Amino acid sequence: MTTTEKYKSDLETPCLVLDVDVLERNLKKMQAVVEHAGKNIRPHVKTHKCSALAQRQIEVGAIGVCAAKVSEAEALVKAGLENILITGPVVTPSKVEKLINLLTTASSLMVVVDHPGNIALLDTALRARRMSMGVLLDVDVGMHRTGARPSDALALAEQIVSCPNLRLQGIQAYAGHVQHIRSYEKRKHTSHQCLQEAVHVFRDLNTSVPTCTIFSASGTGTFDIDLAVPEVSELQVGSYVCMDTEYLEIESDDKGTRFESFGPALRLLTTVISVNHESFVTVDAGLKALYQDGGKPQVIVPENSGLKYDWFGDEYGKITCFDNSKLPSIGTVLELITSHCDPTINLFDRYFLTRGEKVTGTWLIDLRGCSQ
Repeated sequence: MTTTEKYKSDLETPCLVLDVDVLERNLKKMQAVVEHAGKNIRPHVKTHKCSALAQRQIEVGAIGVCAAKVSEAEALVKAGLENILITGPVVTPSKVEKLINLLTTASSLMVVVDHPGNIALLDTALRARRMSMGVLLDVDVGMHRTGARPSDALALAEQIVSCPNLRLQGIQAYAGHVQHIRSYEKRKHTSHQCLQEAVHVFRDLNTSVPTCTIFSASGTGTFDIDLAVPEVSELQVGSYVCMDTEYLEIESDDKGTRFESFGPALRLLTTVISVNHESFVTVDAGLKALYQDGGKPQVIVPENSGLKYDWFGDEYGKITCFDNSKLPSIGTVLELITSHCDPTINLFDRYFLTRGEKVTGTWLIDLRGCSQ
């Protein structure tokens, strides 16, 4: 970390800030809850895109991290991290070669597989280099994005076991489509229903394949729900570190109308740059600073201001007010909770770390743009 600014008011906007106190509470709460259930956490860096934050998660107690792409894993290995799971299939010779190159530095690296051709390509490439690696069998539990159908899983597992350069270390069963179901009871029912098919696969493999001990699943929206599944061994939670309005708007386990298990550590600062209309003002954060997906950005500073954000083009946003609230004056800096943290973070180069109004340092978003 290097100190670049003294106060939030000194920062050029739009920019991302991380409230360090809220961040630490989020990290420690998730770790404590998961440990109390006798399970592990392998958080997903695709959310925050920052090796320094990934390292902090490991310091708090994570057994490793997840990455979505080979390029993300490359950046993590370069930063000195190990115990990385790549959660998407790697199916082209060039990317397989990059994957195997990473093994020379990070021998604990794992990747998911979900197709016979994928398995054969990886095993052949490893054999040529006289190397081996651990894999998880990706099981589709209803999202239909990646993963083998549960009915095909055992046959694929047999193929993996027959490959001398692959070790079947477990399964992955990610129900991403469940994470933002608004009703807690419906989210709970759907998640349990989705995971049951993978549970049957895991039980069979865990009995017949001694190395098959990992059941990697879950996300922020179902973290407390999936801990109740005995077979699940680790959680791939991601957004809990930062949070966004899309997550904050789902129900919590106590039937609360907001999901308040974790606080919004991530904030976006934006400045009022034009005030020439009576009904709205213009700020300097638009589509290039706030991803238009999921929820709607929420103005939280000034507090209880009655201000509402909407996109106003690539570079700009529109601020209106309700309940006869007063519009902010030119030069006013507003603080927003982002709509969807993952793609918004990928628009920026760094986080400014803050405690109260003071800027205490920066973290580079060094995985930004790692989409290959």
